[in-house]
Amino acid sequence: MRYESLAIPEVKLLTPRRFEDERGFFMETFRQQAFEEQCGPYSFVQDNHSRSMQGVLRGLHYQVIQPQGKLVRAVVGEILDVAVDLRERSPTRGQWVSARLDAATGQQLWVPPGFGHGFLVLSEVAEVVYKATDYYAPEGERAVRWDDPELAIDWQRGRWGWKGEPELSPKDLAAPWFKDAQPG
Repeated sequence: MRYESLAIPEVKLLTPRRFEDERGFFMETFRQQAFEEQCGPYSFVQDNHSRSMQGVLRGLHYQVIQPQGKLVRAVVGEILDVAVDLRERSPTRGQWVSARLDAATGQQLWVPPGFGHGFLVLSEVAEVVYKATDYYAPEGERAVRWDDPELAIDWQRGRWGWKGEPELSPKDLAAPWFKDAQPG
């Protein structure tokens, strides 16, 4: 597994070694010891799996009670995965990074606790699996607007062949602006 720091160094892109032949493929998607060496002493307590259609945008979500680090992977299709630094005293607060994740490469994005996380489905359908470092705590769940002009996230809607408006949940449509959001 190759670990690559992105523009916000705590966010990492993980690229597994993939072994293919006429029967299919094999890849190791997680190894605790290597993960701790590269990302820190985190352990995972919950796995989540979602399925979404093209144009669905989920996020930007985070928790202020039981903040979750997330190791995100597309197991079907492709997504643009985004992490926004919401940590109160961070020198990169309000900055974001993104990575295109797809089932073909098996790449994963490590999003540490204190970051907002969201993704836009680029393919016809995508299934996303992610490991979380803490349990879901609905009373601590928060969100930030996906289209906040202060964050100016480039969702690259036309770059991957899909140019429509994203489909959002009512909760995501009502999310506060970054300036009004509680720190992560």
